Amino acid sequence: MLILTTVLTTGALTLTACGSRDDDNKSSDNGGGKTVVIGFDAPLTGDLSALGIGMRNSAELAVKQANEQKLVDGVTFKLDPQDDQGQPSVGGTNAQKFISNKDVLGVVGPLNSSVSQSMQKPFNDNGLTQVSPANTGTELTQGNGWKTGKKARPFKTFFRTATTDQVQGQFAAQYLYTKAKIKKVYLIDDQKTYGAGLAASFKATYTKIGGKIVGSDHVNQEDRDFKSVAGKVKSTGAEAVYYGGEYPAAAPLSQQLKESGAKIPLMGGDGMKSEQFPKINKKAEGDLGTSVGAPVEKLPSAKKFIEDYNKAYKEDMETYGAGTYDATWSIIQAVKLAADGGKTPDRAGVLEAMSKVQFDGVTGKVSFDKYGDTTNTMMTAYQIKGNKWTPKFYEAYKPLS
Repeated sequence: MLILTTVLTTGALTLTACGSRDDDNKSSDNGGGKTVVIGFDAPLTGDLSALGIGMRNSAELAVKQANEQKLVDGVTFKLDPQDDQGQPSVGGTNAQKFISNKDVLGVVGPLNSSVSQSMQKPFNDNGLTQVSPANTGTELTQGNGWKTGKKARPFKTFFRTATTDQVQGQFAAQYLYTKAKIKKVYLIDDQKTYGAGLAASFKATYTKIGGKIVGSDHVNQEDRDFKSVAGKVKSTGAEAVYYGGEYPAAAPLSQQLKESGAKIPLMGGDGMKSEQFPKINKKAEGDLGTSVGAPVEKLPSAKKFIEDYNKAYKEDMETYGAGTYDATWSIIQAVKLAADGGKTPDRAGVLEAMSKVQFDGVTGKVSFDKYGDTTNTMMTAYQIKGNKWTPKFYEAYKPLS
């Protein structure tokens, strides 16, 4: 098992069996103990389901292991997974389901930043903690004024174990310009919160350090025919394409670029860096991607998690598995802190405890800053080699001012 370091003082935890059953923020009785439900939201069907299923399995594993360890005396954890289909409207409906269930003291997810935008305010209004392992939209934690240096946390209930698009876009730009020696880029995004934000961050840094954007385009996330765009790219003499979006569209875009005669790499972010990308892209070799965190397979802290996951599930843990385990474990740790001294954990107690949570997780040290952002800014650049994502370079990245 992972050795976890928390700020919880040592000693046995005892939970009172009493507590008002009329308080919607209190967890329910469970055979003399308490059932604490952790909600989970991600796309479990549709184009992005490979990512969502890996996330769900990882959250389920964390809950299972917390129960096996009897981590909080008298508390049984339960996961309530909901499918948002990658749609903000469905995510908003799921948020209301979690809010109405008094046993839900925290929610893990979602995958998409655009879905999170439909969930943040309802959760905040009801004091329900949310921890996303995948949302990278900078404005989610720092507000819309972050680009001008006016950072303000919009929702006190939102936390994440993934770093921001500001960090990821800058890292990608610097890697492409300084490491890959690519000086001319064609920029494309899918117009979604995640894709557009990532592309904007990339562009700002790439041009600042001397790179040239030779053309740009917007596509739709549902698009699969990119022959027209590919023709434009070829005519510009671009040395690479940077794509802000996710793998279902990135894969055919990459393949059609090469088929058009533009023998250049496509680069994207963590939404593209899925194991499905090289499976549905016959021309993926040489493409580049970035992802939050260090390569999990290279972390000693992740060895036990990888073994346990592979033993329990046949589906790949995908890009966000380790981060999801840590996101779930952070809520579990907050429940433990909220129960200290024999108190019955509730939503207010869990939210208050989140700022104190810190432990050695699968991805490394887990804690949150004053915005709710992860303090772990490790970033990795990958390249497709032999039809697989292979780590090329990783570092604890410090964003440019």
